[in-house]
Amino acid sequence: MTSTAPLHSAPTPTTSLKIDALPVRIYASRADVSAAAAVEVHSYLSTLQERQASVAVILATGNSQIEFLKQLVAMGGIEWSRITLFHMDEYLGISADHEASFRRYMRERVESLVKPKVFHYLGGDCLEPLDECERYSALLRAQPIDLCCLGIGENGHLAFNDPPVANFDDKRLVKIVQLDLACKLQQANEGHFPSVEAVPPYALTLTIPALFSARKIVCLCPETRKAKAVKAALQGPISTACPASYLRTQSHASLLLDLDSAALL
Repeated sequence: MTSTAPLHSAPTPTTSLKIDALPVRIYASRADVSAAAAVEVHSYLSTLQERQASVAVILATGNSQIEFLKQLVAMGGIEWSRITLFHMDEYLGISADHEASFRRYMRERVESLVKPKVFHYLGGDCLEPLDECERYSALLRAQPIDLCCLGIGENGHLAFNDPPVANFDDKRLVKIVQLDLACKLQQANEGHFPSVEAVPPYALTLTIPALFSARKIVCLCPETRKAKAVKAALQGPISTACPASYLRTQSHASLLLDLDSAALL
């Protein structure tokens, strides 16, 4: 008899709830969040590949994504040669080999390991940033986006849509933004730069409408340092004061928390 059991089993959440339109699952640990997200994304990509020739995915960087991406890559069974990948932000003015470059992060953790059909990168060291925004926007428009995997910043940002620059009705897909101080502090505290002064002041980012154009959204947000942002996102007003609050309007999204990030709910 052929087994119908799933190839990979996900951890069981301690709590499942719905806040406005958003499904939320709380897991016992950060490791469980990563494992559950990897299983969910693997299953979704496998299903898509059974019914369509190509798939387009936007991936996030950041410390919350590292173990998730590691597990997803290690699972196997995905035809990455049929997947077009994008990332969602990059510092303006740094090279692709800079230690903090998101292009380097993706090249080392994803592209070099799975060999996708193509990985489209934002050129942070481009000579004409406005032209780069247009180039990348055209690439995003060239096909439907099937999946977006993202995290939430300590200031509630999505990609580099910090509270001062976030726009839920942005007409652009990619834009240049000045980074919020809270965002720069997070980048320095996570060890990506030696000091807050070393963090570039500007970045390229996909806008909130660009991120949420994806047919499915999977958001990972573990750790105690994200607890205030999670509380603001889920229990505060839906406002650019906490860009992640926009998740509550998205029934095609899912938010995965651990007990630490959910501690203030």
